[in-house]
Amino acid sequence: MFADYVFEKSSAAYSNKILLIDAENLLSATDCCTLFSAHGFQVIHFNDDLTFRIQHDDVIQGKDIKCVLLAKSSDYIPYDIHKRFRCFEVSFSNLFPLLNSSALKDEGNINLDLLSMAYQRNYTDLKIYPLTQQFLRNKVYSRENMSAYLQECKKKLDAAVIAVKTYQDWFHIAELKSAMDVISVKYDIPIQSAQVQEAFKEFVLAGFGKLSASIDKDGPVLVSRAMEYMHGHSDKFAIIVMDGMSEFDWHILAESFKSIRYEKANAFAMIPTTTSISRQCLLSNKYPVQLQEPWKQSKEKYEFYDCAQKLGFVEAQIGYERGYEADFAASVKCAAVIINDVDNMVHGQKQGRIGMLNDVTVLSKQGQLLGLTKRLLHHGFDVYISADHGNTPCTGMGKLMKTGVEVETKSRRMIVLRDFADKQSLARQYELIDYPKYYLSKEFDYLICEAGRSFDAKGEEVMSHGGITVDEVIVPFIKIKADENNG
Repeated sequence: MFADYVFEKSSAAYSNKILLIDAENLLSATDCCTLFSAHGFQVIHFNDDLTFRIQHDDVIQGKDIKCVLLAKSSDYIPYDIHKRFRCFEVSFSNLFPLLNSSALKDEGNINLDLLSMAYQRNYTDLKIYPLTQQFLRNKVYSRENMSAYLQECKKKLDAAVIAVKTYQDWFHIAELKSAMDVISVKYDIPIQSAQVQEAFKEFVLAGFGKLSASIDKDGPVLVSRAMEYMHGHSDKFAIIVMDGMSEFDWHILAESFKSIRYEKANAFAMIPTTTSISRQCLLSNKYPVQLQEPWKQSKEKYEFYDCAQKLGFVEAQIGYERGYEADFAASVKCAAVIINDVDNMVHGQKQGRIGMLNDVTVLSKQGQLLGLTKRLLHHGFDVYISADHGNTPCTGMGKLMKTGVEVETKSRRMIVLRDFADKQSLARQYELIDYPKYYLSKEFDYLICEAGRSFDAKGEEVMSHGGITVDEVIVPFIKIKADENNG
């Protein structure tokens, strides 16, 4: 994998202080930071010498403190830091010296995991431009290399599920699984990940209610703490909520963000993973039980404004818009933009995951999300991109008709009941999960479908959300700083 390859080439196994010069923006869309963190390194993004010395002097002085410092080639790195850190330039020419770096750059959205896997089996000098192109076609994107990649990922995934200890481990698992799913769907190479969903279900049922006590420096643990997190890290910010965007979808959209410097984290959506519940929680800094209208979206804008005002913003400093053409007055310092494209694709999807891959790929190539992001950055906003929930493929097990369901939602992955006498019979009939009501009103009962099932026409293949799979619950949380992208 690319992250492992960078770790090896940087000699991180033999040094506590590593300086990575990201010469060609190869690190931003990879899980290198996650891997270095897993090896005990503190990951620091270098902005300027003074800030670094004020905030991280202990890192500079501490010989036993493991740290990886990420910098751009344009950053001025003082001599003493160069001397204390082992420096490694992350570039095509440095990582793949037997290939033509121009050909690699011209390839565009190259899969770095596949490239690094194929390259490590190559011993021939292919620095001539056409030979590198041939290598990409015949080796990097060969079915053999992709199958080997998925097999290697599967081993890592199985090991990670067995070894999981904390909620952060599930973030890593979700990222790895999404990368596997994209390759699997794109090249029609089946993979099995049922063990992930079963283990994650056990984690959710036992531990989801404890996450409110967790604090993470990299992002909000629950989306219901996103506003609080952004306010604490940015004086002027905009949150772009991509309704229904999963890790799978972001993996595709990220291809259009190669020119942007960003950090990726993750967060847990609120359960049930419906738009009315989780998006309102994201924008209000509330748990579902605290929402005025948890099953409707009519109060969403009000909840956002109310939250922003409680954080200290006056009305003129708050903006809420929908669509890629969103624009805000110069006075606005706290903004939300709602984008419904992905969720619309989910609910209208007739081709399952391959349909989502194709539709989101088109969306990525259109560049509308990138254009909105750049415009907001230009106006001085720190931009955060996240989702209220993800989505997952399901097979219908029959529509639920006249059962006394208390609350109607667009989701066909869950039902809400109150004083329903035959709840256990219904749960047994459809093999439903009796959800423990974490952060929810206790006056209702919540029954959720098992992974891969939904209340759609029997046998119908659909994309849906509302349940507790990894794909629905763990969502991307992207952090893009204005001062790092407006140089």
